Amino acid sequence: MTRNWKPNSWRDKPARHIPTYSNDEELSVAREKLSNFPPLVFAGECRNLLKQLEEVAKGRAFLLQGGDCAESFSDFHPNNIRDLFKVILQMAVVLTFGASCPVVKVGRIAGQFAKPRSQDTEIINNVELESYKGDIINGIDFDKTSRTPNPKRLIQAYNQSAATLNLLRAFAQGGFANLKQIHQWNLSFVEDSQSKKKFEEMANTIDECLTFMEACGINDQNVRQMKETDFYTSHEALLLPYEESLTRIDSTTGQWYDVSAHMLWVGDRTRQLDGAHIEFVRGIQNPIGLKVGPTTDIVELLKIIEVINPDNITGRISLICRMGADKITSLLPNIISQVKKDEKNVVWVCDPMHGNTVKASSGYKTRPLINIISEIEKFFKIHQNEGTYPGGIHLEMTGQDVTECIGGVQEITEDDLKSRYHTYCDPRLNASQSLEVAFLLSEFLKDDRIRLQQSSKK
Repeated sequence: MTRNWKPNSWRDKPARHIPTYSNDEELSVAREKLSNFPPLVFAGECRNLLKQLEEVAKGRAFLLQGGDCAESFSDFHPNNIRDLFKVILQMAVVLTFGASCPVVKVGRIAGQFAKPRSQDTEIINNVELESYKGDIINGIDFDKTSRTPNPKRLIQAYNQSAATLNLLRAFAQGGFANLKQIHQWNLSFVEDSQSKKKFEEMANTIDECLTFMEACGINDQNVRQMKETDFYTSHEALLLPYEESLTRIDSTTGQWYDVSAHMLWVGDRTRQLDGAHIEFVRGIQNPIGLKVGPTTDIVELLKIIEVINPDNITGRISLICRMGADKITSLLPNIISQVKKDEKNVVWVCDPMHGNTVKASSGYKTRPLINIISEIEKFFKIHQNEGTYPGGIHLEMTGQDVTECIGGVQEITEDDLKSRYHTYCDPRLNASQSLEVAFLLSEFLKDDRIRLQQSSKK
């Protein structure tokens, strides 16, 4: 058990981006309820993810992490969960088939309700109210009641997460993920896209392979991986009162786990060495992600990694790099070099979304797909130069037919943004754009695996 640590020890540290609740008694009641609720995930599942991330760190698998920028209560619908799951399955098959690489699937779902904001308040028509900080904290409607942090939202977030996880487990293990169903994973609104046609060609080839394997006696009745899949959940560990309430001791190991998700990450704005968020995650045994941005101090980052992972356990830490296409080449190589020099075992993950946000002339925030792809390509080239493994991708994406990121084969323009712009916070890739990224990733991965194989023979 971690020395000098308790689930509430973060309260002795400076805590950024945590709301102030006007009614402490209501908050205590909500937290007490949460502490008595069943776990959303299980410690054994977190350990399984850790083992799979160890394979990623060693260059033998690839991490695909994606989902909503911020989940909402109003958009909660089984079809939305199903469609996101479909897209992730499609992307995973593209990567596995194209690059001959196992894919670890982690969703930004079933808990991604809180968002840090650059300003604590916002002003509209000379009225100043608290900024919208995610449905677990307050509402998006611009009125005092909605924008006041409400502890009851913690309970609603838990309930929605529990229902979401229940459906995801049914999809992952109940036959929906069976490779024989691969043609049913397509989404109707991408029927005419180039990526959809490429996926159908791949699916037909997989069908032929399955028929051959069936003839050899290998089928979904005797090989579990053919009919079900492992699917994990993750979110930013931002709202620490919620995370603390869902932190439990695992009866089999005596160690602490945050049972709100399999994997938690600390954002760029709350990643302070002496801060509350680092203090919290150092004591839980879940796999941990650290966002690494342009302002990252490498000396501090190395100290943070040491604090969270003093035993240098492979797979425990994922560094999720979000530099921006215009900055990654000048910033990331030194970080990789220093982490490598310090012999820290980490999973290197590319977040090509957050550093490439721009404001369109119409006022909408958007992300050009060309910049997203550029950052991914540079991420792979940098790792090739450094002799390290680009182990994963972290995307804000949805299975809905949205027009939030510009570009791609759908040729979404700035003028199209207003037609289906549904995000509560940041713009997301739609299914067609996500598949486009997957096909490019498979090519990058294939080239990288060839490079690693050649270097191992020398």
